Amino acid sequence: MRYKKTMESIKINVMQKLLKANDAIADEIRKSLKKKGVFFVNLMSSPGSGKTTLIEETARKLGKKIKVIEGDIQTTLDAERLQKLGVPAYQINTGPFGGDCHLEAAWIKTAIDELGMDDLEILFVENIGNLVCPAEFDVGAHLNVLLISVTEGEDKPLKYPLAFQVSKLCVITKMDLLPLKHYSLAKLRQNIKKVNPACAVIEVSAHDNVGLESWFEILKHKPGLL
Repeated sequence: MRYKKTMESIKINVMQKLLKANDAIADEIRKSLKKKGVFFVNLMSSPGSGKTTLIEETARKLGKKIKVIEGDIQTTLDAERLQKLGVPAYQINTGPFGGDCHLEAAWIKTAIDELGMDDLEILFVENIGNLVCPAEFDVGAHLNVLLISVTEGEDKPLKYPLAFQVSKLCVITKMDLLPLKHYSLAKLRQNIKKVNPACAVIEVSAHDNVGLESWFEILKHKPGLL
């Protein structure tokens, strides 16, 4: 009996090959940075959850020990914010190439080559803002971190489980806005644990520095690198 190849099966085969190639480069990045003692952190979230602000506060605390790869479809606004603090930042815009809503390992490798990894402790990638595509592509990070603000729904982990499943840490942001919201932290934590029981959770407010010490402590211990 003969089976016809459908367009759907061709697309699946192509995607599997792309992901396999991406994973190989990501693994190379992870091993290379580990040898150099550079801790690589991938930040993912919906747009506006506070990724850039968290990096800014981290830069203020750690000084010149960090570099950042910025991912956006358009503009260099976030990179410019960081550069004003003296943080070396490399911008990747996907708009000219079709507006991909994620970053890939090959692009990260190019950015690392351009930035250079000498005299560096922590490399951040601020992934493009959404909870779907970035979770599908390994960028070679030692730690995937998912940010979710209290302005978002408690059901996000149930709606976008993969983003939470690939993350070892969930940072609940904008805690200073909690009194203004009808929001259940307990429900959010429960939903996170439903999709990823192993995911650690911390709560922060960059506005008033609540919880940031817990974040800095995690960076100090470099989970996934040592």
